[in-house]
Amino acid sequence: MADRDTAIVLLHGIGGAARIWARQVATFAAAGFEPVALDLPGYGTRPPVTALDFEGLAADVEAAIDKSGLERPVLLGHSMGGMVAQTALRRRLQGYRAAVLACTSPAFGSPDGAFQQKFVAARLGPLDAGQTMADLAPGLVGAMMGPDPDPAGRAHAIDVMGRVPADTYRAAVRCLVTFDERASLAGIRVPVLCLACEKDPNAPAAVMERMAGKIPGARYVCLPGLGHLPNLEAPAAFDGAVFDFLRRAILSA
Repeated sequence: MADRDTAIVLLHGIGGAARIWARQVATFAAAGFEPVALDLPGYGTRPPVTALDFEGLAADVEAAIDKSGLERPVLLGHSMGGMVAQTALRRRLQGYRAAVLACTSPAFGSPDGAFQQKFVAARLGPLDAGQTMADLAPGLVGAMMGPDPDPAGRAHAIDVMGRVPADTYRAAVRCLVTFDERASLAGIRVPVLCLACEKDPNAPAAVMERMAGKIPGARYVCLPGLGHLPNLEAPAAFDGAVFDFLRRAILSA
């Protein structure tokens, strides 16, 4: 089905790590792609960090791509990873064959706004009160997922989020509220899939549909009944949407 020279760089969200993509690494490889799942700074096998910014995150992804010798890979970013992907698309206009922006948004807003301050307090307050990421993970994952997630996917999400270092999570939350790439959307010149989910409380489908409308030629797809973690809630549906896009955008070109 696929062009075996097509690498897909997988970028995780705020509660993730490279291993959150374990299912996709297997299925994408079976479909003939070259999946490359990255641990962003502070995550997975990398040491914890106390500060993050999107320019630095995008530069880190670029360094990993260059080190691996990948030529114009596809970017697939979920949530915060989708924000990193948007930053990377601006920094290297011709550096990628296509991009999948899943369950993300083009901006979080002003970091000194009331909503942003409330968000930071809600996410970091429990850690300040002495709870651990392992304590928080079941509730956070439960709030993000749709009504009928795959049980194994839910358990995997809880395990991965529970192992995120608290310092890294704090840094990521504070980084998240600085994000704004709205002005860059019209300049994107590669095929883009904006992949939303009907029950996503974090990146509402309506927001992603408007986002798609601002990216030249972007395709918008909404997966019914799913929440913020579709690659874990319903892996086959998620994979199918990605493969269908890649068939249209790359393999038929």
